[in-house]
Amino acid sequence: MTAATVDEYIDALPEDRRIAIRAVREAVNAKLPPGYEEGVVYGLISWFVPFTRLAETYNGQPLCVASLGAQKNHMALYMMSVYGDPALNEWFQKAWKAAGKKLDMGKSCIRFKKLEDLALDVVGEAIARVSLDQFVASYEANRGNTAEGRAAAAKAKAKEVVDKAAATAKDIEAKVEAKAKAVVAKATGKAKQVAGKAKAVAGKAKAVAGKAKAAAAKASGKAKQVAAKSKPAAKKPPPPKGKSGKSAKRPSARA
Repeated sequence: MTAATVDEYIDALPEDRRIAIRAVREAVNAKLPPGYEEGVVYGLISWFVPFTRLAETYNGQPLCVASLGAQKNHMALYMMSVYGDPALNEWFQKAWKAAGKKLDMGKSCIRFKKLEDLALDVVGEAIARVSLDQFVASYEANRGNTAEGRAAAAKAKAKEVVDKAAATAKDIEAKVEAKAKAVVAKATGKAKQVAGKAKAVAGKAKAVAGKAKAAAAKASGKAKQVAAKSKPAAKKPPPPKGKSGKSAKRPSARA
């Protein structure tokens, strides 16, 4: 029987089985601890741990705490929580016997042909006794005792070590990069300061040179003035002498 939903599974059953399966489903849902989900797993109505809580299982399927379905010659309720816990198993069998019902049970499978064969109150109490966290913890502890479980644990540990080493390396890389940036920034700042001081010194030197040039020009001008003042006045040439040795008279403008 293939069904996508629980309602489709139940609707496909004969009427007598539909009534019995629906009643058992309601009894389980009434006592189901928070966190479990209901759906069709392994072709059965199942109550399971969602992958958001436990992603890795031994077969890649959700971890079921209980399953319910109709087989060819009987109906069956699979109580995996009872099967995996010796103390709960002992309580369950005593409580079933006290209810006055005959228990037809394998390791986890309770077989029944009609609803009256079941002690529904005991089923509901057994379901209520195993919280999601307890069931996951029990599964992980049991799995850790197997070769497969130890291999999975070793793989998980190795991954943890690798992830931790990668995170440490990334942290060191980030610190080194930040330190390098700080050193470069400091060096750049000092270089800018030195360049600024050099520029200021060059500016002062230029100003001094300008003042020296102006002073030299001023001194040169004064020197020229002094030289001009100290130069003797040009003497007029003596008048020409006549034959008698006396100075000849210059011709009059009137002549």
